Amino acid sequence: MIAGHATSQGTARYRDRFPGLRDGRFYRRSEAVPGVGELWLSSIGLGTYLGEPTESADSAYMEAVITALRSGINVLDTAINYRHQRSERNIGQALQKLIAGGELQRDEVLVCTKAGYLAFDGAMPADPRGYFMREYVQPGILDTAQVAGGIHCMAPRYLADQIERSRQNLGLETIDVFYVHNPESQLSDVSREVFRSRLKDAFSFLEEAVSAGRLRFYGIATWNGLRAAENEREYVGLNEVREAAIRAGGEAHHFRFVQLPFNLAMTEAFVKENHRWNGTTMSALKFAASAGVVVVGSATLYQGQLTQHLPDIVTQHMGMDSPAGNAIQFSRSAPGIATSLVGMGRKEHVASNLKSVAQPPASPEAWSELFTTR
Repeated sequence: MIAGHATSQGTARYRDRFPGLRDGRFYRRSEAVPGVGELWLSSIGLGTYLGEPTESADSAYMEAVITALRSGINVLDTAINYRHQRSERNIGQALQKLIAGGELQRDEVLVCTKAGYLAFDGAMPADPRGYFMREYVQPGILDTAQVAGGIHCMAPRYLADQIERSRQNLGLETIDVFYVHNPESQLSDVSREVFRSRLKDAFSFLEEAVSAGRLRFYGIATWNGLRAAENEREYVGLNEVREAAIRAGGEAHHFRFVQLPFNLAMTEAFVKENHRWNGTTMSALKFAASAGVVVVGSATLYQGQLTQHLPDIVTQHMGMDSPAGNAIQFSRSAPGIATSLVGMGRKEHVASNLKSVAQPPASPEAWSELFTTR
């Protein structure tokens, strides 16, 4: 198990190894994280969601992670259920190789993972229900009464098990950021009152995990929750999430990261004022800035849908030579987004996506004009 975690000194050291990227404003300073100073994070991060659970995909992912870390990307994102735990293991193998070889130090990279969905191990079992009964229910790890929609659980005992498996998969003593994965999934089955209680219980356990050195920070990774309107079933208000964190850990809580979709087709985090802060409604990005929470954008290319046929106005304002480049430039230029995640399952994807940072992020003026030009 590799000791340590991302630090201000380590991420600054990493940034300075890539002066061209540094001078092109590729790295963002996460001043929103109290207690650790500044974390310098690459404005695009490597995501590991897509891909088949095969050995060939494993090899390609490992090469992609190594290439990314050698090229200036120091934010890695995964989840225990991605490719049945294989994505976590691929990241762990890549980190082990580079750290053992002296090319990378543990404190230079931010490693993020998630749990909440029921996860298989390596491959889809012939009898999924039997697998979960044997692996989780019978040992007392999983209480079926706390499973929502047949697939989601954020009970402390289950999260404890998942975090330990993730630590082993990644080969890390400390996970930098652990997200409760799509907590809004609970709202398909339970009342908002029960949801708030479960969220607070989850956060209380995560505070304990931070104290034990298993995690550095925690947060929520959402799909619909933070983008929905207040009257929608799946809506999750950042105010209620922050209140749960304060109840769990006091004002010195470690809820410091959120992940949500942000791209040319999903701009709600910037334009929708659906979160309440001291009696005022505001966007998720403004709320996070006010509350000292780092925002990581997911689905930057909308699973490939933004790699072609973009309006000419996007090219005019973003200035890149491909639709994918313009989509990446748009997301990473957004005010309030620290890192935009891009799925990169092959080393060629890393090289291609890094072309999007050949020029600095778009200016706030040019970026904002996309919302005002008709």
